[in-house]
Amino acid sequence: MINKDIRLGKGLGKIKFGLTMEEVEELLGEPEEVEESDEEDEFEHQAWNYWEEGYSLYFDKEDDYKLSCIETANREVQLWGDRIFEMSKDQVIQLFADHDITNPEEEEAETGETRISYEKEMIDLYFDDDQLIAVNFGVFINDNLEVIWPEK
Repeated sequence: MINKDIRLGKGLGKIKFGLTMEEVEELLGEPEEVEESDEEDEFEHQAWNYWEEGYSLYFDKEDDYKLSCIETANREVQLWGDRIFEMSKDQVIQLFADHDITNPEEEEAETGETRISYEKEMIDLYFDDDQLIAVNFGVFINDNLEVIWPEK
């Protein structure tokens, strides 16, 4: 089983941002489902869904289909050694604050979920009634909007 530590800007365990589709397949095997972006999507991409593991991996066309974003609902995922899916919204915000990451943006979706975003850290956390339901995080981007790929 893969290590489930979210490393901001870098990836999840061994799954590093910047990996090619072939490299991801070597690590995780074939996805259960591959989704192509719709024409109205801002970025052309492919999403690889591993439903059983609770991961969706996003490969952007403009990044030569390198892994640039991960969404997870896997309850065993950890951030800084803490199981964030077992924490309340306030506890998660406090965890970020403990790591000197403050001023999240908070937005309520029409569906009733709350999204907490840390823009510089490229992470969105989705809550439904104080229960974390999904985390979406991506590769860092600098002030010139250039992607900062982690070192291999």
